[in-house]
Formats: sequence, C-alpha cells, structure tokens
Amino acid sequence: MAKAGGIAADHLKSFIERIERLEEEKKALGDDIRDVYSEAKATGFDVKVMRQIVKIRKMDKDDLDEQEALLETYMLALGMRGGRAAAE
Repeated sequence: MAKAGGIAADHLKSFIERIERLEEEKKALGDDIRDVYSEAKATGFDVKVMRQIVKIRKMDKDDLDEQEALLETYMLALGMRGGRAAAE
C-alpha cells in the first residue's frame, strides 16, 4: 500500500471513489424524484402539497403533534381560526 505523508493512498482513493459513486446515484435519484413530481403535476396534483405530505410522513409522531399544536395555537392567537371576524 502506497503511503504519502503518512496517508494510505489506496485506502483514501477507495473512499473517494465510493463517495463519488454514491454522489452519482444520489443525483440520479434526485432526477427520478423530480420526474415523479412532474408526472404528478401533469395529472393535476399539487406538487407543493405533495412535498409537504412527504415531509410530514417522515416526521416522528410526537414532533408532528407538537408542530400541529403550535400551529393551531399561533393561528388562534392571530385570529385565523373561528372565522375571519376574529382577526378584525
């Protein structure tokens, strides 16, 4: 194994090449995801809402419950729940 400055060059090169392959795969997956969203949009779905749903589905239930409770509290405080007259 070649060493340069105390670094195992072959080992380092192996890590770098693995990372590069994974980066290529990540880009390909990103392209595939973008294609799916484009297809969904072409059939009439709202991509912005779909992205929110994907984000929510990734969340832990407790975190989601806390976020929803805070959102409800803030909306009540701003008069955004219980009718428009509450905001005026």
